[in-house]
Amino acid sequence: MACENQTFNSGFILLGIFSHSPTHIFLFSLVLGIFTVAFTGNVVMVLLIYLDNQLHTPMYFLLSQLSLMDLMLICTTVPKMAFNYLSGKKSISLAGCGVQIFLYVSLLGAECFLLAAMAYDRYVAICHPLRYSVLMSQKICGLMAGSSWILGSLDGTVEVAVALSFSYCRAWDIPHFFCDVPALLTLSCTNTLLFEKMIFICCVIMLLFPLAVIIVSYVRVIVAVIHMASEEGCQKAFATCSSHLIVVGMYYGAAMFIYMRPTSDRSPTQDKMVSVFYTILTPMLNPLIYSLRNKEVARAFMKLSRKGKSGKQ
Repeated sequence: MACENQTFNSGFILLGIFSHSPTHIFLFSLVLGIFTVAFTGNVVMVLLIYLDNQLHTPMYFLLSQLSLMDLMLICTTVPKMAFNYLSGKKSISLAGCGVQIFLYVSLLGAECFLLAAMAYDRYVAICHPLRYSVLMSQKICGLMAGSSWILGSLDGTVEVAVALSFSYCRAWDIPHFFCDVPALLTLSCTNTLLFEKMIFICCVIMLLFPLAVIIVSYVRVIVAVIHMASEEGCQKAFATCSSHLIVVGMYYGAAMFIYMRPTSDRSPTQDKMVSVFYTILTPMLNPLIYSLRNKEVARAFMKLSRKGKSGKQ
């Protein structure tokens, strides 16, 4: 196949995941429903934490950052997919593809480090409660959140710059519903082996290092919880930590499946299904997991609801 680097003029074609069969129309409607729930849930979570003074703590500040990242992540992929499906236009410009890659990779990387920061926060709260205000001060908490955003953005900048510098062959059809780097590399007629090794190294840094911090933190937490004298304190600690561990398991499992496999082992269908899970389902599940298993969030929601009703009267 001849190689022509014409993407600067023509862009790419996103093949998507849905056809116009009755089953796929139903699935598309289901995705829109999930998007609505995810969008609403994360917006409500951010507003609750911002408006309720009792939630102005390091744990909830980090949780608000997670909700903000999930909100941006789901808005990066789903609206474009829905527009393409409803309009019948599947094209995406080079600039649009670059923006999607940057936001998508940056947000995934930022969430990796943020989840590690959240695990450290729980470790300090449970294992060193008397030093919590010092070890998780407002300054340190802000530094952790800011570092997560910056490190994620650096990863996104590097990957989008390198991915769009390659020459692409005449078939510019991306077998995905958004511009994902692994799917894009399959179209390149340039040797991408070095870049793939770089992505793997980035994954080790962005996925495995934060995961190691999370595992160490929760091993220490579990040991401390087992030795707790208070049964109520033990139950509260398990409820808080189990919510975080569920989110970590869903997020890291899917991300490692996508980005830590060699290109030769990839299946477009598998990649699309797993991507749907952690770009659409996970942002919906996160606020539900944290709100349903957290009495303080539920209390803040009821308080805000009562204020809204009294304001209308």
